[in-house]
Amino acid sequence: MKVDSFIRVFAGTMVLVSVALVFWVSPWWLLFTCFIGLNLAQSGLTGFCPPSIVLRKLGKVDENDVIHWGGVPPRS
Repeated sequence: MKVDSFIRVFAGTMVLVSVALVFWVSPWWLLFTCFIGLNLAQSGLTGFCPPSIVLRKLGKVDENDVIHWGGVPPRS
């Protein structure tokens, strides 16, 4: 899975979680939804994306921007 695809899946999942929290817990969770939207907008405009930085620091992303979850990435 490419990093860009993962970020879209992760952001979509967080939006769905925040909607569920608004429905079952408190309307204040809409602030979390707004935070996600603002982070997506700034990421699109600036290219700065904290989750991709974390994945790279953990060593899960190779030079082709492919995420390797289990074990050592294959050598080219």
